[in-house]
Amino acid sequence: MSSAKRTDTRSPAPHVADSHDMIRVHGARENNLKDVSIEIPKRRLTVFTGVSGSGKSSLVFNTIAAESQRLINETYSAFVQGFMPTLARPEVDVLDGLTTAIIVDQQRMGADPRSTVGTATDANAMLRILFSRLGDPHIGPPSAYSFNTASVRASGAITVERGNKKAVRATYERTGGMCTNCEGRGTVSDIDLTQLYDDSKSLAEGAFTIPGWKSDSQWTVQVYAQSGFVDPDKPIREYTEKELRDFLHGEPVKVKVNGVNLTYEGLIPKIQKSFLSKDKEAMQPHIRAFVERAVTFTTCPECEGTRLSEGARSSRIGKISIADACAMEIRDLAEWVRDLDEPSVAPLLTALRDTLDSFVEIGLGYLSLDRPAGTLSGGEAQRVKMIRHLGSSLTDTTYVSDEPTIGLHPHDIQRMNDLLLRLRDKGNTVLVVEHKPEAIAIADHVVDLGPGAGTAGGTVCYEGTVEGLRAGGTLTGRHLDDRAALKETVRKPTGALEIRGATTHNLQGVDVDVPLGVLCVVTGVAGSGKSSLIHGSIPAGADVVSVDQSAIKGSRRSNPATYTGLLDPIRKAFAKANGVKPALFSANSEGACPTCNGAGVVYTDLAMMAGVAAPCEDCEGKRFQPAVLEYRLGGRDISEVLAMSVDRAEEFFGTGEARTPAAHKILERLADVGLGYLTLGQPLTTLSGGERQRLKLATHMGEKGGDGSVFVLDEPTTGLHLADVEQLLGLLDRLVDAGKSVIVIEHHQAVMAHADWIIDLGPGAGHDGGRIVFEGTPADLVADRSTLTGEHLARYVGA
Repeated sequence: MSSAKRTDTRSPAPHVADSHDMIRVHGARENNLKDVSIEIPKRRLTVFTGVSGSGKSSLVFNTIAAESQRLINETYSAFVQGFMPTLARPEVDVLDGLTTAIIVDQQRMGADPRSTVGTATDANAMLRILFSRLGDPHIGPPSAYSFNTASVRASGAITVERGNKKAVRATYERTGGMCTNCEGRGTVSDIDLTQLYDDSKSLAEGAFTIPGWKSDSQWTVQVYAQSGFVDPDKPIREYTEKELRDFLHGEPVKVKVNGVNLTYEGLIPKIQKSFLSKDKEAMQPHIRAFVERAVTFTTCPECEGTRLSEGARSSRIGKISIADACAMEIRDLAEWVRDLDEPSVAPLLTALRDTLDSFVEIGLGYLSLDRPAGTLSGGEAQRVKMIRHLGSSLTDTTYVSDEPTIGLHPHDIQRMNDLLLRLRDKGNTVLVVEHKPEAIAIADHVVDLGPGAGTAGGTVCYEGTVEGLRAGGTLTGRHLDDRAALKETVRKPTGALEIRGATTHNLQGVDVDVPLGVLCVVTGVAGSGKSSLIHGSIPAGADVVSVDQSAIKGSRRSNPATYTGLLDPIRKAFAKANGVKPALFSANSEGACPTCNGAGVVYTDLAMMAGVAAPCEDCEGKRFQPAVLEYRLGGRDISEVLAMSVDRAEEFFGTGEARTPAAHKILERLADVGLGYLTLGQPLTTLSGGERQRLKLATHMGEKGGDGSVFVLDEPTTGLHLADVEQLLGLLDRLVDAGKSVIVIEHHQAVMAHADWIIDLGPGAGHDGGRIVFEGTPADLVADRSTLTGEHLARYVGA
């Protein structure tokens, strides 16, 4: 690869002098690590490789980074520690030579509607100061330009009537930068009242149809019924105009319900606070379904989606308002700031230019500062977090990064490599978990874990140089130079999904036919419009299943067995074999150990110190009552089955006394998607983004659907070892051969080479993208070489 060749001429890392320049780890036993002992050179770039589940994250994040953060937290006073997350000491004998660890991971930045790219970095804060100094007309301090600030001042008083009682309450005028109509969200909600209540009924008859609102016991409902504003025994459709206004739009006011002082407010503001201010993705499915039924969102007509007050929008520098500045692509904003020449704010302009240039430098110049943070991909979010550290004066810091090349086109990976090398060359230790050969190639030091996953992993298979890894004979070394070949023949489409005039985000009126019945790969540089085209134009529905890497909602009790439905046939098999109820074999139901309530651990809260989670003494961490563990299937009790890996369980439920076809079928699908190393009872909260996506895929593969079902996968190679990519390609082939249509958004050249059809977007990112630059077979793309993707794919297959 060209990137590997370019890195051969880089300046060498600083020489490591002695043992004081090492991070020493001895006897690490977190998760599946088997007494790992290793010495990692400081002020160098070390890449950790190995198959999924081999122990990379356990060593890098759960041991080294976790202990560094725990020790730093301990330097604060007990009072301050009480407000910080508590961290337990990792299972390790010795950890020496640690420095401050800064973790830059793939976690998405949350879907809070008030969080944007600008608020997540320092860029918005600096822009607000700039406009408060140079804006004309001058409207006030920096907060006057903030859509998250609703400054208030008392402006008078109003009289509130409740029945025959009157109360006086103060009124306030908002003076901040927040648009008062949408409260700084940029959108307003239109609520369908028929989804909130049945107006033919009274409150006493259970008129509310909102999930969880019951008239007989729910406190919220009782507030309305006993408020005195409405007659609880009168059907809502018979309310007077005043009753309906108080019921729907009443201002907050204290009322007494069953002797308890509570706050009454109108139903619409109550729904907005209870449901619309929360992350929709974090809602339970039935709540999310209710919100999608009851609420539609439209751009705020007053601020036109800018979130800002009229005053904030009226203040300008030249012809540009702060709303205009935040809506620009960052690379254009950087040029505008560069043209400003005002000595009175020179230090501020310098800092703002540096921040904006950092966005451009790491390939995010196509974003705008008003882009909602929740819409960023995991890779984009990770790079946004890195921007804070580019200009930092800190040295001798440990930067810990989790697959920083995720979401990057081969053309963009070199930029990320350069960034990692810059961090190293400033005198920092850089630890990276990676699978991409182009990223492994720049390492000063490589640590390869394995040899397998889960219980078959957790040991160090190799330490040393990249050249040594190639010659070392480990699984990673053997596959480091793997290259997939172009298919000799490609499948013919059975139909097409027609997309016409697509304009989501940066798409420029795109017309394209996405072929069905084949493996179609959609590619292009980061920000070219791939996700906008597919997710924005092909809505998920009965025939379209979107399988992404977002978090799976569930508690620490949720695991692969519960999520996939595997536990149901397992419980039934245990019940049938022993002549008892299936509920006994659920740690969340009748079979749960009463001491730990089926959690397996007893948690002791030690206030500002790290809490202690000790295995339950009664069930010894097995989660079940001792009596339940007397029941066996194929010689195993239920806790032993949940401790099995998917591969072991597939064998167990496939033959003999324990043979359970329904369970075996689910286990086959889990193994098919490369999750054979997961244990059935492993908490879902411990899974990576790629593992979550493959778990969802396995679950959807079991759903009944016609031959026209369409699977949309977003970067399924995320978290996959080089050796596992071939297995993924086989799985995609089986899906297509079974009559499914598979659309994959992907950058990995092996997947591109294996495609039947490629749709390439570009030619660049942001306003330089949003167009189809190629449609055709991989062979035609390689022969054409007219796009960046074509150039890199040709180089990859050796054409």
